[in-house]
Amino acid sequence: MGLLDILLGRTKPVAPDLDRLFALPSAAITLQAAMGFAPTGRGAVCFATVEGAAFEQTHREVQALLDADAERAGSPVELRRDDYGYSWLVSRRSPDQLPQLVNDLHAVNSSLEINGFGPQLLCSLAGFADDSGRALALVYLYKRGTFYPFAPLAQGGERRDNALELQVRSVLAGDLRIEQDLSRWFPVWGAPGL
Repeated sequence: MGLLDILLGRTKPVAPDLDRLFALPSAAITLQAAMGFAPTGRGAVCFATVEGAAFEQTHREVQALLDADAERAGSPVELRRDDYGYSWLVSRRSPDQLPQLVNDLHAVNSSLEINGFGPQLLCSLAGFADDSGRALALVYLYKRGTFYPFAPLAQGGERRDNALELQVRSVLAGDLRIEQDLSRWFPVWGAPGL
């Protein structure tokens, strides 16, 4: 970063650190103990839709890599597109397999990054729920290297529980690198990992 960048207020972008995903299992223990939210076993990686043979080959490689895991029998990774034009690679595990789910998310992100699709990666998320059925996702922003909670309300369309999100932020501040800029806590309506 040069002097002109400093004078103009430009900052160097944070390099993605996919290894931060491995903090999710310990954060999940904190979240369950403090707030009663347990992993659902669902997670997803979101990226800008990519067409072409190179992406299809990468998707087949990711599928083969994850299908090689014997515990995944009957739970293939699926590719879905949402109403906003983004693609999601969705992984499902049993709720007690959060470390394996995190491995899946890391493998998908790494494969896309290695094959040149890093600029299209947006976020990854892991789903949680409490006994009353409230949904929560811990979202990892690929380009920021940070996490934030997303808590959609079950009723009333596209509304979120901001108070719950702020509580989760406080509870997990010691476990995860939380995104400080609340304007970057983007809603992920209809995310298939929730």
